[in-house]
Amino acid sequence: MNGKRRKAARERLRRMREKAKERAEKEAARALPKRKLNGGAAVAAPGVEGPGAPPEKRTPNRKESGGDPSLATQDATAASPRDVERQRQRQIDALERDVFELSRLTNPTDATAEDIERIRHEVDELRREFYAHLGAWQRLLLARHPQRPYTEDYIRLLFENFSEIHGDRGYSDDPALIAGMAWFHGKPVMIIGSQKGRDTKQRLARNFAQAKPEGYRKALRAMHLAAKFRRPILVFVDTPGAYPGVDAEERGQAEAIAHNLREMSRLPVPIIVTITGEGGSGGALAVAVGDRILMLENSIYSVISPEGCASIMWRDASKAEIAAEALKITATDLLQLKLVDEIVPEPEGGAHYDHEGAAKMLEPFLARALAELTQLEPQQLLDQRYEKFRRMGQFFA
Repeated sequence: MNGKRRKAARERLRRMREKAKERAEKEAARALPKRKLNGGAAVAAPGVEGPGAPPEKRTPNRKESGGDPSLATQDATAASPRDVERQRQRQIDALERDVFELSRLTNPTDATAEDIERIRHEVDELRREFYAHLGAWQRLLLARHPQRPYTEDYIRLLFENFSEIHGDRGYSDDPALIAGMAWFHGKPVMIIGSQKGRDTKQRLARNFAQAKPEGYRKALRAMHLAAKFRRPILVFVDTPGAYPGVDAEERGQAEAIAHNLREMSRLPVPIIVTITGEGGSGGALAVAVGDRILMLENSIYSVISPEGCASIMWRDASKAEIAAEALKITATDLLQLKLVDEIVPEPEGGAHYDHEGAAKMLEPFLARALAELTQLEPQQLLDQRYEKFRRMGQFFA
């Protein structure tokens, strides 16, 4: 039995070597210089995509498609950028499963173990390369991944003795926002954070992390409590935006957000904001006026969702990918625009693969920012915070 399993493992290893060789040949072909045709126009060699060539197929004309325009449309959309990314992701996942299965079936002392380890490193490198060059839309999909760590996960992994605060003392409690006191590295802090749900029941209970006015008022009550006892405030943002329902508008949604913006700018304690997933519109900004604004590598921060932007600009939500690129929603774009202060790296493949790893990567950023800000006097904090937000957007002037 063991002989048959080893033979099967060797056969699969041989096929994986062939796949790796084909992949290397394709990469080498893509690197070939373009040749000149049609009066000097640069095109790729026959059968080879150029380094800058789009992955879509060329749309055939009516004659080439036999007079049926639907065939031309189908051919043009058959290999869209999104489909290419998904196909590549599936290929990488399949390779990882093959490597795992081979490792399980192969004796560690076998001669093939070294080859398997080499292929594992190659697959890891493919995954790193894939996630290092994601576009804005792919980052958005990762930011919305249902298995990403939420505020409760960071509280469990980074803090001690968390004591939650409920209610706004005016209307009710809003489970879309979490607020409470805890200890971080032996120091008391106040935590404010968005909370999505893992399944449909939890998402409905948390209202998909879309806070209502009572949620923002609860957060502000907790912040005033932190200011009274001189406790730093740590905010975790992951929300598509404030809840747009009629009941929220009736209770003063816009006023609650505006009041938070004003009051947060006046709080005499350090405020450290971390965008952990989606940072959507005023619903995110209502708790994101901070002295330090951190963004996880695959998070997004935007004045509007790409779907909403596409619906307004083109009356077509299917153009959301174009809107995502134009909005500059990724951490890299926002760091270049000086709207955020630092980018926090994530584990390979994204934070949803490894919650503990994501928390460990975030921890030193929080600790360093906290150590720097707690050394400043309250008036220095207020002056720096004012100047920080006054500088935003001056590149448009």
